[in-house]
Amino acid sequence: MDKNKYSDLVKEKSPSSHTFMECIRAFLIGGGICAFGEVLFELFKRFGLDEKQDRTLVSLSLILIASVLTMIGVFDKIAKCAGAGTLVPITGFSNAVTSSAIEFKSEGLVLGVGAKMFTIAGPVIVYGTVASVVYGLIYWVIQMITGG
Repeated sequence: MDKNKYSDLVKEKSPSSHTFMECIRAFLIGGGICAFGEVLFELFKRFGLDEKQDRTLVSLSLILIASVLTMIGVFDKIAKCAGAGTLVPITGFSNAVTSSAIEFKSEGLVLGVGAKMFTIAGPVIVYGTVASVVYGLIYWVIQMITGG
């Protein structure tokens, strides 16, 4: 089969993509998650804690909610509809860790859950840490050069 026939076959068999609508859904659902985080922040402000503690509570709440929704199978349904919109970092990270833990729980707590839980999330942690160090060094060098 030549390249043109193969290309035509791939186009014929591939599902049609509605990129614009997928982007709209991702934007709306991802924005909804962020707006929900802001609602939580406003609620936590009423407890009389300082802003840093309120923001920590929001992060912990979003992690917990995403994990529970993953455990009961709802997060995957939301993700199927929202696509990249559920990859708002904290909820997407929570989903990745929880999914891996659930998938490997039959192998035991140590060799299953403990060892495999960070299979997907591990590289995110490593590259995020390395990137933050690199960006910090760049910022430090710029501050040294500019005298700031």
